[in-house]
Amino acid sequence: MNLTTLFKTLLGIIILNLSSNVMAQAIDNLDNQRVKWIPFSDQVMGGVSEVNFLEKEEDGLSFYHMEGNVSTENNGGFIQFRAEVEIEDKDYKGLKIKTRGNGEEYYLFIRTTKTRLPWLYYGSSFNTTEKWQWIELPFSSFKKSDGRFSRFLPKEFDIESIKSIGIVAYGKDFYADIDVAGLELY
Repeated sequence: MNLTTLFKTLLGIIILNLSSNVMAQAIDNLDNQRVKWIPFSDQVMGGVSEVNFLEKEEDGLSFYHMEGNVSTENNGGFIQFRAEVEIEDKDYKGLKIKTRGNGEEYYLFIRTTKTRLPWLYYGSSFNTTEKWQWIELPFSSFKKSDGRFSRFLPKEFDIESIKSIGIVAYGKDFYADIDVAGLELY
């Protein structure tokens, strides 16, 4: 092996190692990487929305299933499942979710060390289809919530300050029906 070939090989290994730091990292793949999801609805604050959450399998694919009536009665309007997470690397650009559903708009809500009140979060929406798809949501697409005390939140959040991620049906009266088979950082 001549010096030029050796240099090119070493350079390739270095570039591969550097790029692996920004490759996808599973948060939950329902296999070897899992988090503990907790379902809840606006009933925790007097609303009347109903949530049903379970793990299912179909054609060898495991996934989480959430369904239920979302109602804006009694100042409500959400159902969700949420998990605590820790992210130790700032090099990620966003979240990817493998999902399908009933064609409705859903949200990923991120809570950080600064979103101490229950109605404060950073959110980004996505639409489901009947077919499984990976949807990428760049961190830049997450907007802080409006409302009381939101003015105290920074416009953007620090990735390492993320403490939980929620999959949410929100904001209008409808029947939610969504499946999630994976959640990753990319």
